[in-house]
Amino acid sequence: MSTQSPKQALFAVFAAVAKALGHAHRLELLEQLAQGERSVEGLAQKTGLSIANASQHLQHMRRAGLVGARRDGKFVYYRLADEAALDLLAALGRLAERNVAEVERIMRRYFSDRDGLEPLPREALLEGIRAGTITVLDVRPEDEFALGHLPNAVNIPLRDMQARLGELDPSQDIVAYCRGRFCVLSFEAAALLRSKGFAARRLEDGLPEWRAAGLPVVAEAPKPHSDMQHKRRQASRVAPQALKSAPTG
Repeated sequence: MSTQSPKQALFAVFAAVAKALGHAHRLELLEQLAQGERSVEGLAQKTGLSIANASQHLQHMRRAGLVGARRDGKFVYYRLADEAALDLLAALGRLAERNVAEVERIMRRYFSDRDGLEPLPREALLEGIRAGTITVLDVRPEDEFALGHLPNAVNIPLRDMQARLGELDPSQDIVAYCRGRFCVLSFEAAALLRSKGFAARRLEDGLPEWRAAGLPVVAEAPKPHSDMQHKRRQASRVAPQALKSAPTG
C-alpha cells in the first residue's frame, strides 16, 4: 500500500483551497469581503443569496482558510483571512483574461464598450490627491464607503449620479473607483460623467488593491449590524501626514 509523499499531501491541500473557490457565488462573496468585514446577513443581502446559502458558502471558504469569522451575540461576521486572497483572485482573473475566449468577449462587450479610456494608475492618483488637483469619486453604495475609502473621496453611488452631478466641480479632473478591476460601476460612472462634459477616468482597480498596496485608507468602525442599514453617509477625512508618508508603489 503506497503512502502519500509530503509533496502530494501539500498538493491535496492546495487543491482543496482551489476547490473552495469553485463557485461564482463564492467569488462574489470574496469581492464583498474585500471591501470590509460583513455579517452573514449583510453578505446575503448584498449578493442576493439566502442567509442559509451564503452561510454554507462562507463555511466552505473558512475551512479552506480563505476567510475568517467572529461572533458578536447572535451575529457572525466574516472577513478575508489574508490579503493574499486578493492576489489569488487577481491571478485567476489575469489567467482567464489571457486564455479564455469567453472572458475576452465579456470584457469587450460589457467593459471596454462602456469605457475604453486607459485607467489611471494608483501612483498617479495618489499624486493628484496630494496636490488637490483631482476629485476622487467613490461610486459604491454608502455602506461599503463607510467600511473604508480612499482619502478625500466623495461618495456618490452610481444609482444617484444623475441627480447629484451638481455636487461635482466641473473644473477638476474626476477619477472614479469601486470594488475592484471587474466592478462595472466605475466604468459606467466615467462614461456617464464624460457624456455630461466632465473630464473623468477610472482608477486602474479598486479599494481592495489600493489597500493591499499599502496606500492610505479612511475607515470608521461600523455600528453593530450597520451593514444591514443603508442610510448613513460618512464624511471622509485623513491626516495630511498620512498622505505625505504613503508609499507610491
